[in-house]
Amino acid sequence: MAGAVANGDAGDVPAVVARIAELRAAIDHHSRLYYESDAPEIADAEFDALTRELCDLEAHHPELRTPESPTERVGGAPTSTFAPVSHIVPMLSLDNAFSREELDAWGVRVVKLVGDQVRFIAEPKIDGLAISLVYEDGRLVRAATRGDGVTGEDVTENVRTVGSVPGRLEGRSRPKVLEVRGEIYMPIASFEELNRRQADAGERLFANPRNAAAGSLRQKDPAVTASRDLAVFCYQLGALEGTAHLHSHTETLKWLRDLGFPVNPRIAGHDDLDSVARFCQSMEEKRHALGYDIDGVVVKVDDLAQRESLGTTSRAPRWAIAFKFPPEEKTTVLRDIQVSIGRTGRATPFAVLAPVFVGGTTVEMATLHNEDEVARRDVRVGDTVIVRKAGDVIPEVVGPILSKRPDTAAPWHFPSTCPVCGSALVRRDGEANHRCLDVDCPARQLQRIVYFASRKAMDIEGLGEERVSLFVNAGLLRDAGDLYSLTVAQLAPLAHMGEISAANLVDAIVASKERRLANVLVALGIANVGPAAARALERTLANLDAIIDAPVEDLTSIEGVGPVIAESIHSHFADARSMEIVEKLRAAGVRFGEPVAPTTMGDAPFAGLTFVLTGTLGRRTREEATAAIEARGGKVAASVSKKTSYLLAGASAGSKLAKAENLGVPVIDEEAFDRMLEEGPGAAPVL
Repeated sequence: MAGAVANGDAGDVPAVVARIAELRAAIDHHSRLYYESDAPEIADAEFDALTRELCDLEAHHPELRTPESPTERVGGAPTSTFAPVSHIVPMLSLDNAFSREELDAWGVRVVKLVGDQVRFIAEPKIDGLAISLVYEDGRLVRAATRGDGVTGEDVTENVRTVGSVPGRLEGRSRPKVLEVRGEIYMPIASFEELNRRQADAGERLFANPRNAAAGSLRQKDPAVTASRDLAVFCYQLGALEGTAHLHSHTETLKWLRDLGFPVNPRIAGHDDLDSVARFCQSMEEKRHALGYDIDGVVVKVDDLAQRESLGTTSRAPRWAIAFKFPPEEKTTVLRDIQVSIGRTGRATPFAVLAPVFVGGTTVEMATLHNEDEVARRDVRVGDTVIVRKAGDVIPEVVGPILSKRPDTAAPWHFPSTCPVCGSALVRRDGEANHRCLDVDCPARQLQRIVYFASRKAMDIEGLGEERVSLFVNAGLLRDAGDLYSLTVAQLAPLAHMGEISAANLVDAIVASKERRLANVLVALGIANVGPAAARALERTLANLDAIIDAPVEDLTSIEGVGPVIAESIHSHFADARSMEIVEKLRAAGVRFGEPVAPTTMGDAPFAGLTFVLTGTLGRRTREEATAAIEARGGKVAASVSKKTSYLLAGASAGSKLAKAENLGVPVIDEEAFDRMLEEGPGAAPVL
């Protein structure tokens, strides 16, 4: 029925009335979950589809439209957690376009209504929480969520903890009263770090950066908000009482930037919708390289007089539209829950899904993390679940849609034995994960080779899990050391290989022999030795044999190593099978020594300095910049603090730049960084 009704079939009015009532109830329910509880139970794409169907029905049956319909409202009702705030000017929503045709149709309407040449402004649509910032005489006096568009929540004290929100405005042209609209968001790196901390503490994980930002902003304790590394982009003037004379959105954004507000650097002007469409396509291609989530592009009329002429509807301005990207979350059926075994023996449950296209690829499996997460999310075989995938991130199950749960669905229980070797799966006290303790488990052996070839280790292009499994099953690999004995003649006859693929892979394996010592140390899979510890060992001892022979006390004295890592290194190289692999690598000609000379205080010009990197670097990768800093005795930290010595800012620097400026941390660009590398820290001017 829904399909026929959605197409505006006027022949069955009772069915239309029933479907409209059903849609309104569903949209109200999901709006409360999304806006008020920050706990959606359907994907954004499904919510948009419900709203579009209701809009279509109301357009075909205007006599059934009511002021109480969700299509006439903005956002959700404010919660009772915070004091209510009446907005100076209503915070409206945006109409959506899901195709080039819909974008063009909006543009035609705009030109028809204005009757003049129209210039457009396009900006990334940040997937966060809309915020209103009110300043009086240059000081922040109030911050409020959008709420229902008329009344929001007073979150002023929490917003004061967001480093990129200015507490006092810069410049001399500060108006008496200024309201600025923007989006509070959580950078993806901060989101991943927050979920890591949540997992370590046994707390619930956040589904996505938008939910994490909303939940963090609505904390009762501002100190919790302060710990969550939120940021803001400002994109709109709400109200103004002062002397500024602005004629366009372009002028407005420049003026806001001069006052100290963070404005997205990717906002751009366009003379026609063809140019806008190209911008939308470019943003969709870059969406996973920005460092923050976007779900589309907002297109606005630039001329403020034209905006005034266009006006608004009850819920949205006619002079703006949101061009929405294809969804990154979808729903599908969870067919089974199985367990995979990693190189360390960690047993990870994963969902086997009915194939669903999301995030640019077809997803058939998604991680469920560990036993506690399966229980917390209460996902069961047979459930319809929300699946999320962003870029190269491993797909994960956000949660079930309880209203669609079959009566036969039963809670899942972690298996007691390894599905590969049959050994007991053990969960030690205080740990979140089960483990297979059999070091000879075939699954562990295979994953150790996969890890050895991975990007952060030996970076062997074209050697993933599927090929490693193929070679192991063919009897060509027993451990990672055997990789360097593989020949084209051995590989070419295997399934999906052939002469060319085999030759390319052998060339990639040979090329990996020249990787730096830090890569070799990571590839060996020594417990607790990650890239940072590996670089510290490389920087100090510079040779694998020196590391193998070093007493535990000497290893412990290396900054960045410590007693736990030192014991792990000693135990690893005391194991005969580990040394057998080392000797295979030596015989194959893998580099073991001297890629970076040991540093002393005399030749460590960056000793005692801490750098933070942000934005996109053009002259080198972040890994190369980090290596250059550490080779000179410096450290690289993940976040800006008062102890940061320098912030190296590349293109599209975000919240870290704003935080550094607020804290007075020196900011350098790549040209200044190059001078520092050549001549020392005192040679480079700060920005």
